[in-house]
Amino acid sequence: MNTPKSNRAPVGSVQCENTTLNLLKANDFVAKVIRERLQDMLVINICSAPGSGKTTLMQETGKLLKNKLNMAVLVGDPETERDAIRMKEVGINALQIVTGGMCHIEAQMILQALDHINLEDVDVLFIENVGNLVCPAAFDLGEDFRVTVISVTEGDDKPKKYPRMFLTSELMLVSKSDLLPYLPFSVEAVTQDARDINAGLEVITISSLKGEGLEQWCDWLMKKVKEKKEKSLVHAEV
Repeated sequence: MNTPKSNRAPVGSVQCENTTLNLLKANDFVAKVIRERLQDMLVINICSAPGSGKTTLMQETGKLLKNKLNMAVLVGDPETERDAIRMKEVGINALQIVTGGMCHIEAQMILQALDHINLEDVDVLFIENVGNLVCPAAFDLGEDFRVTVISVTEGDDKPKKYPRMFLTSELMLVSKSDLLPYLPFSVEAVTQDARDINAGLEVITISSLKGEGLEQWCDWLMKKVKEKKEKSLVHAEV
């Protein structure tokens, strides 16, 4: 069979299909399914580089909001269940998603995990993504908001180095602020760089160990949960 002219390639070359684009299209389809399934609860995708303090933030958030909101956490890691165990130890409803070495969570992993975690009466579902500022930025997980955590130990130049993550986020948390006196990190500089990329990005400076900014973070969450419930009620009435 002759190769169609449109598919012919020069001698010594191979024409490859862009499988990445096909994968992302499939992921977006699954993300839409998740969004429809979880339309009655707020879904937050927490992203960051490794070691930013995501798990400690989830622990402290759970403690502060335990009498105000019902929360659950899906935790992504290439291996081990340590982070989910840490959350369960402080009474948080958590399930570990072991990605088997993959550097990000995909929507199909979330969809599978939803059948293994009790979400009855849950107000907010957190997805703690794999520590990585590159790959997770490309994958919609059906979340309402993406929150990127950047610790002061990483340096304040990350937004311009990893722009897509900050472009696709609604909130940036500058973590480990208790270390600011000891490090050459500028909150003003990182905020300016991030807002050069995403002018509407909200920014909160926090310290999970000292409690700085956590009240503001929890207020942000409470506001978003209220807005999501109001939206869900309007959708139900229609």
